[in-house]
Parts: sequence; C-alpha cells; structure tokens
Amino acid sequence: MRIAVVGGGITGLVAAYRLRMLLGAEADILVLDRAQRVGGILHTGEVAGEPLDLGAEAFVGRRPEVPGLLRELGLETQLVLPAGKRPLLWSGGVAHALPERTLMGIPSHAEQMRGLVDDATVDWIAAETTRPFEWDPESDTDVYSLITDRFGAQVAERSVDPLLGGVYAGSSRSIGVRAAVPTLAAALDAGAPSLTHAVAAALPPPSNTPVFGGIRDGYRVLLDALTERSGARIVTDSPATRLARSPRGWVLDPFGAVDAVVLATPAPVTARLLRTVSPAAATAAAGIELSSSVVVALALPRDTPLPDNSGILVATGEPLRAKAFTLSSRKWPHLADRGTALVRASFGKFGDDSTQSWPDDKLVTAAAEDLAHVTGVAIEPVGATVQRWPGGLAQYAPGHLDRVAAIEAAAADLPHFALAGAYLHGVGVPACVASGDTAARRLAAALS
Repeated sequence: MRIAVVGGGITGLVAAYRLRMLLGAEADILVLDRAQRVGGILHTGEVAGEPLDLGAEAFVGRRPEVPGLLRELGLETQLVLPAGKRPLLWSGGVAHALPERTLMGIPSHAEQMRGLVDDATVDWIAAETTRPFEWDPESDTDVYSLITDRFGAQVAERSVDPLLGGVYAGSSRSIGVRAAVPTLAAALDAGAPSLTHAVAAALPPPSNTPVFGGIRDGYRVLLDALTERSGARIVTDSPATRLARSPRGWVLDPFGAVDAVVLATPAPVTARLLRTVSPAAATAAAGIELSSSVVVALALPRDTPLPDNSGILVATGEPLRAKAFTLSSRKWPHLADRGTALVRASFGKFGDDSTQSWPDDKLVTAAAEDLAHVTGVAIEPVGATVQRWPGGLAQYAPGHLDRVAAIEAAAADLPHFALAGAYLHGVGVPACVASGDTAARRLAAALS
C-alpha cells in the first residue's frame, strides 16, 4: 500500500507519523514537499551560532495536542514554559502595558483602555450597553467593523490589531469574527444584548496556567522525531503538479500511482491540485488568501538593557516598519542563559508584501532602528538572521467557516483521500497537529 502525503509541514509530518502508527511497517508512506526541507513555517535556524526558531516560536499550551505529542515521542523534557512576563503595546509613540482580561484585545470594560485610547473612546465603550445592538446569528463580519461600531476605531487599531497581527499576520480588517474569536461569536449568537455582555460571557475563567509553551531546542527536535518515527520516504524540492483519479486509486504527477493521498498543502496549492477531481472544493479553497511576513532575529550584547517584558506589539498606524518584537531572552528562561540577548522582529501584514523584497541588510537595519526607537536603548547587533515567509499564513476572512465546510463537504466523497492543513481549522501549531492526526485516522479507517 502506497500513501502520498503532499506537504511536509508539521501537519503532513504528523499525518505521516500517525499513519505509520496505525498501519504498521508494511505501509509505503511518501512525504512530498516543494521546499528544500520539511517543516513548512516551523524552522529552527541559527543566530550567533546557536539555535533559534525563526518561524512559530510558541504554541498555545492550554491545548493538549503538542504536549501530548511530545510525550508520545519521548520528548516531554523538551517542553518549556515562558517566564510569565507580559508584552507592551506601542501606540501613539508610547509603550503601554497590555491590558489584562481582554478577548484578543477586545476589552470587557472601559477602564481597561484608559491611557491606550482617548477619553472620548473610553466613554463610548462605557456607554456601549445603553445603545441599541443587533446581531444576526446567520452572519459573519470582519472584526474591525464590529469593534469600531461598538467600541471605536482606536480599540481596533491599538488593542485588537496588534494581537491579531501576531496570530494571522493580518489585521482586524481582514479577519472574520467567527474564525478569530469563536467564543465571542457563540455569545453573540446566544443573544448577548451588547458586545460588552458578549465579551464578558466569552472570557475564559481566570487561570494561572501558562498560556504558551515552547520547545527547548527548537521545533527541529519535533520535526526530526516525526520524520524518523514515520519511516516515510521524504522527497523535497519536488512540487506535485497534478492529481488525478485512476481505476486503482490516484495518480500524482510526477510521482506516479498511489493508493491514497493526504493533501496537507496551503490553500492555493490545494485548489490547484483539486481542480479536476473536485472543482467545488477547488473553487472554495481558492478563495482563501495568504499573508506574507519576515522574521529578523537579532543577537545583542548580553547586558543590553531591554525592557523586562516578553515583547512589544505595535499598533496600526505607527510610523515603524516592524509590527512586533519578541524579547526572546526575557520571554524564555532557557534562552536567558545564552551568551547574547535575543530579539525577534516581525515585518509584514496581509496586503503588504513589500518587505519580502527588501535586502537582508535593510531588514536588519530597520529591525535595530525600530527596536532602539521603542526601547530607548542603543541597539548594536552582534549577529542577525533573516527568514522570509512568503504566503506563510492563511487569512481567516469573514465567511471562512462556511468556506471550509464547503471544501470538506465537496471532498468528502473522494475515496482514500484526506485534507489537512493550517487553512482549515486553525493556523497555530496545536491546530495543525490536530488536523494532521485527524486526517491520518480518517484515512487509516478507510483503508482498513
């Protein structure tokens, strides 16, 4: 039995590993990727001679998928937790403390925003429960429209955008409420009389459990373990060009006949490969757009007096080129022991791919100058690494859940076939792990 897993990101590698666990040694599992390495947007590179994740650097620790997978692979000692420091928000040329007890930056009461927004906006938020409110449970809208209408544009641009930008490399204008804040949508659907009431209902109970987790030696440890334990044949730098049905299974050009397929590719690639075998699924997938970003990792002298915070998020409209900084040596205790202070600067948002074409030296200079501006500290890098992520993140636009439902319904009747990927049910690492695992289990059940 020959199974092709198209896409060698974390989703595809999890699918290959789970298929091996379920089908045993006899299965011939082939993992194909168009890039020169597996891992997708998970990549552990080097900065100043030491490893550092240059894609995703954390995962939501309150979800069970990644800790569970680490335990299963015997890597539980690699799990690390952040130091518990909070990020700052840079807005109006000033650093503000990130308000606590918000929902993706959406406040639960007006005073949380005091100082971050003007007094008129604080009053507007405070009076929100007194204004007429309508919500159609059948509808979806972009986050910006909802927040601006009820709380004002300053809340969207100064509080919500910085957080959404970190998750999707997008903004409140490009992301839908149902996809980005499902608990809020559920509270609105249930009849919340105002946005204020809906946020209060959607907030999780207070908890001391760390929100995020990380991997001590970088995601490459997990990727290497999945690759080894899957026993799959890995073929990189080899894009799949065509997928077609055959009397005995599938034909995947240029690789030949296979019995089953897991398609764990980005939405545009999925749309192209499904064009002849499931036109309806292809059309729906083609409607999902991607955002690009760049990560610039800086190594600074160890005694650089950076703020004692986990990072600095930049509000929309600020005259900076970077959209965020992760103060890695402050955020992660295991990195604080290094010989240099490590900072990651992020560039690029949906609709603006200009930084993809900047030369490395321009990106490093911009990162250092912007970091100096927001910290007031002299920034003198002793090492730097640039990592570009063209089309790295799917945009969960309004109507995304309906679009995904259409994709999955249209592909459901394809025999010995499964879809997986970050464009379906979440862009974070836990969601990708879950997607690959679910696809493998569905396919294994069909093959059995």
